[in-house]
Formats: sequence, C-alpha cells, structure tokens
Amino acid sequence: MGALLTLDGVGKTFDVDGKPVAAVDSVDLAIAENEFVSIVGSSGCGKSTLLNIVGGLEEATAGEVRIAGKPVTGPGRDRGFVFQGYSLFEWKTVAGNIRFALEKSRLSRAEKAERVEHFIDAVGLRGFENAYPGQLSGGMRQRVAIARALVYRPRILLMDEPFGALDAQTRGMMQELLLRVWGDHKVTVLFVTHDVDEAVFLADRVVVLASRPGRIKREIRVPLARPRPYDIVADPGFVAIKREILSDIREETLKSMQLALGSTERSLY
Repeated sequence: MGALLTLDGVGKTFDVDGKPVAAVDSVDLAIAENEFVSIVGSSGCGKSTLLNIVGGLEEATAGEVRIAGKPVTGPGRDRGFVFQGYSLFEWKTVAGNIRFALEKSRLSRAEKAERVEHFIDAVGLRGFENAYPGQLSGGMRQRVAIARALVYRPRILLMDEPFGALDAQTRGMMQELLLRVWGDHKVTVLFVTHDVDEAVFLADRVVVLASRPGRIKREIRVPLARPRPYDIVADPGFVAIKREILSDIREETLKSMQLALGSTERSLY
C-alpha cells in the first residue's frame, strides 16, 4: 500500500534570543491510508512541533511534507485537528459547533444537517445536540471536538494529546470511542501522546522520537489483533512493546538531563 502522508527530511529550527534552536531534525516518515500512528517521546522532543508542521500550522525549515504526493503549504481541509484544549465555541450548541466546520462547504443545507446528525450519533451525543459546552463533561466536550474535526471528512486526523486532561476512566472510554470511529470512517490518524499505554493501545505503529532535536529513534509495529479490548494492556505482547518504548524514552530523557546539566555546569565557570 502506498503512503498517503510522507515526511521527507523534515526539520524545524526556531530563533531563541538570536540563537538557532533545532526542535526537529531530519524526520523521514511514511504513513499509509487508514493507518493509525502514535508519536511518543520525552518532554520537549518536538512531538507537537512535528504535528503542527503536518497540519500546516508551522512551516518546516528543512524537508517537505506531502499528502498524496502534493506538498503541504498550509492548513487544508484534507486534515482535521483535535487539540488537548477543546477549542469549542461556548455560545454554540453541540450541533452548532459541529456545523461550524461546514460553513464554507458547498454542501446543501439538507446535506449539512444530515452530516451533523450522523456525527452526533457517531460520537454518542444523541440527546445532547442542543446542549452548550458549559453543560458538558470534559469527555463529552472532546467528543464534540472529534465530531467537528471529522464532519467535513478529512483524509487525515491530527490529534495532539486529545485526552490528556481527562480522568483515567473517561480517557479509556474515549480511546475505545476513537478506535470505533476510526474503524467506521477509515481516516488516517497521527496521534501525539505522552502516555505509552495509550500509544500502544491505539496504534498500528508507534514512532519514538529522540530528545531535542526530535529525530526518529525507533518505529515499532503493534501486531496486536483488532478490535482490541481494553484489558489487552495486561497481555504479555502489549507489556513487551510498552517496556521497549519506555526504555527508549528513559534513555532519551537521561541524555537530555545530562546535556542540560553539562550546560549549567559550563555556565558557572
């Protein structure tokens, strides 16, 4: 199967107080259509920066991102974004928030209404379509955000720590909901998380980034059958993959801490 999303030598350097700081460097990655890929790594390794580059929210300073062979030059409707913050309009209802994503669509009014109704059902919010965000729990608000990102049917869904603010029980339920929606709607997902259990449970493949500048340290395929029951986290195969990833992240975190300590010591002399 050919790649839908391709990152070719992608790098990003920021200017910090007049000095160049590399956040991401030489990332090569190919993601197939309908594939679910998680990105993990130590804090500050460039996970979100990489996602923003794919989303067209930031411009790479090196390399290129392509979708179906076409270079990414900015945001586009072929990509949907879900952030940790819900980013909902507090003055719009659930249906209104989802419908907002279709405002510039050429669909007829009836087609838009049908699409909104479909995704209200898809994320389990039937009965809450006229509720406002302030009347919803955190998990329900994130369901609205997912529905809004999918309602115009992007080819790629980009998710940046979308469940990070949720309690453990709600988080688990949202992970299962996401897998069901992903399976039903055949969308490619690039998912950033700091939670290794979450990364392995959701993904076909986990990409581990090295500490800054972010480079791909390892790609690990997750050969666990789908659908995955949540108690698969206790499966020996799951535990073995998790242990491998945690070892990689720990190694990179220690490297980062040693570099920071060395920099601090040099500054004292």
